[in-house]
Amino acid sequence: MRLLLLALLWLPLAHADNRPAPEAATGWQTQPLVQAKNAMVVTANPHASKAAQAMLASGGSAVDAMIAAQMVLTLVEPQSSGLGGGGFLVHWQQDEQQLSTLDGRETAPQQAPSELFLDDQGQPLGFMDAVVGGRSVGTPGTVMLMWQAHQRFGALPWRELFAPAIGLALNGFDVSPRLARLIAGNADSLRRDPQTRGYFFDADGQPLSAGHHLTNPELAALLTRLSIEGPSAFYSGKIAQLMTDKVQKASGHLSLADLGQYRVQPRPALCFPYRQYKICGMGPPSSGTLALGQILGMLSHFELSTMGPASPRAWRLIADASRLAFADRGRYATDSDFVPVPVEGLLDADYLAGRAQLLKNTEQALPAVSPGAPKGYWPTAPDRSPEFPSTTHISIIDTKGNAVSLTSTIENAFGSRLMVQGFLLNNELTDFAFEPEVNGMPVANRLQPGKRPRSSMSPTLVFDDKGQLLLVLGSPGGSSIIGYVLHALVNILDWGMDVREAVHQPHVLHRGGSLEMEPFGRNLALTPAMKTLGYDIRTGELNSGLHLIMRTPAGLRGAADPRREGLALAAD
Repeated sequence: MRLLLLALLWLPLAHADNRPAPEAATGWQTQPLVQAKNAMVVTANPHASKAAQAMLASGGSAVDAMIAAQMVLTLVEPQSSGLGGGGFLVHWQQDEQQLSTLDGRETAPQQAPSELFLDDQGQPLGFMDAVVGGRSVGTPGTVMLMWQAHQRFGALPWRELFAPAIGLALNGFDVSPRLARLIAGNADSLRRDPQTRGYFFDADGQPLSAGHHLTNPELAALLTRLSIEGPSAFYSGKIAQLMTDKVQKASGHLSLADLGQYRVQPRPALCFPYRQYKICGMGPPSSGTLALGQILGMLSHFELSTMGPASPRAWRLIADASRLAFADRGRYATDSDFVPVPVEGLLDADYLAGRAQLLKNTEQALPAVSPGAPKGYWPTAPDRSPEFPSTTHISIIDTKGNAVSLTSTIENAFGSRLMVQGFLLNNELTDFAFEPEVNGMPVANRLQPGKRPRSSMSPTLVFDDKGQLLLVLGSPGGSSIIGYVLHALVNILDWGMDVREAVHQPHVLHRGGSLEMEPFGRNLALTPAMKTLGYDIRTGELNSGLHLIMRTPAGLRGAADPRREGLALAAD
């Protein structure tokens, strides 16, 4: 273990291309294009990237590196993911040419009623009223997801994967500027739980500032137990009792039985064609890959490559294809273990050709969009539940060519604001529809005991026309994740950008409300043009966290989104 910790301190960062980044927004710390021969990691924090890099240098697999990174992120990026949350993992086994996906999404407690988020008058609670406290906490899946992934794809001993996080938790790390801003911005809600308040505020009761050296001995103790005992240290015994006591005292429903019954679900990967590529990711309860398949299926009827990234027509097609997909998502996407999801119908070529025809029939923004009627659908009411941006993403390729794309989350920033043993519990149940039925018709994404809430997380792998792995990518960002991953795919596959250029481009998103546009670069000219096409425009920062690795004939190329604090590292 001592050798491993020393390795973390001395491993070189990477060979990097340090040319100025294209179209960098004011205030960004622009990220380099990183190159490697065989292995690379991209995570949301430099500490996590170094931990993953060390595992690969020690002969670990992509999954080993991912687990080490996720444990560190629980500590250094607590607002986004951690032991108290869940996630989706997409894995590529190079020697067997095998694609696997693991669903580690949180589940609704068995005693949680479908009316959980309605007030005494039967009206939906305000979002933050629903988030803060025990009511919103689902059964965490991250720990079991890490364990199951390691059982299938790990190479190093489980115990070694925790050394970087334990060392950092004991010795401390400096609070990053982003974490400090988020603590200050959420100060009122973070003060409500004594443990959360004691951790994120100083002795004078002020939010921790950037550069504050923070230790977490409680988390170090828990990670040590997990490293020795495995998931039983989390899902039973003292920690399980602490979690359930905390949640139930805060009006929640999580029980020891819920924790003991939690299972990770292996699921078939969901794949679809786009141009000469095959794009793969998670099926339901994720709506991410399904929506991407619909959007790109519609866009395949148009030659985006000839229009270019500054074309208002190209962005009209992207925006309205997204609107149509989000209309279907709101009606049909949910946990398919509980409600039939017409996946084949939604991705059917004839169905998407019909939806694409709507885009061909006008040169203006569609005046309105509505869900379609794909084969296999059944009548449900639309779900208008929000999905707010927190979450994290990890992309890794190891020396043997195996790849991991993991998106994990505790949902809203700082989750439920409830802290146990140095980690935060999720507020994942607010991803369910607050209203279980509308006008007497059930909502597909309504809360049901044991059900997994709909998600937009979109861990993605792309394969070329020879079936070889080309891209590993994903992003945090709530329901904006779909648009962020879409932009990266179009930037690279249609417009020929390298990964660094792709993540520095300004976003243009449509999730069914206003057209959201970042106010810099090509968007300065594009915004008035889109307004002329009939869109209601909303400008502002769009907080993506895209982490990309691309395989090229010369080796790997990777980049982290400059909007956050991620880092790509070579790991040869």
